[in-house]
Amino acid sequence: MTPEHRGRLRRSLARWADSGEAHARDLRATHAAAGEVSIQDAPDRDRVVLRGTIRTVTLRPRGGVPALEAELDDGSGVITIVWLGRRRIAGVGPGRAMRVEGRIGTGSGHRVLFNPRYELIP
Repeated sequence: MTPEHRGRLRRSLARWADSGEAHARDLRATHAAAGEVSIQDAPDRDRVVLRGTIRTVTLRPRGGVPALEAELDDGSGVITIVWLGRRRIAGVGPGRAMRVEGRIGTGSGHRVLFNPRYELIP
């Protein structure tokens, strides 16, 4: 690889990293609301209200029971939302904004919110 190509690659990677930070900043601004804490600041084992955008949705059985998992991102962090006994939920998909309410626990070293109350945000 020539020095010119390495320089172009570095500039491209720097722009990509800046766009990721800008995206996180936009998510934080979009989902900041009164009475709701950020995912990063939400305490474990306390009842919380979170707002964010769904990044991924996966069907992953747990103990032989279907479980729908979604990653919720608000720009400050990501939390896994799990609905036990569900294969799909109408309207829940990547890119969708939602508000969830429940108690945060930990599972396999990750923060998890099981069977939360949820509201889809247009």
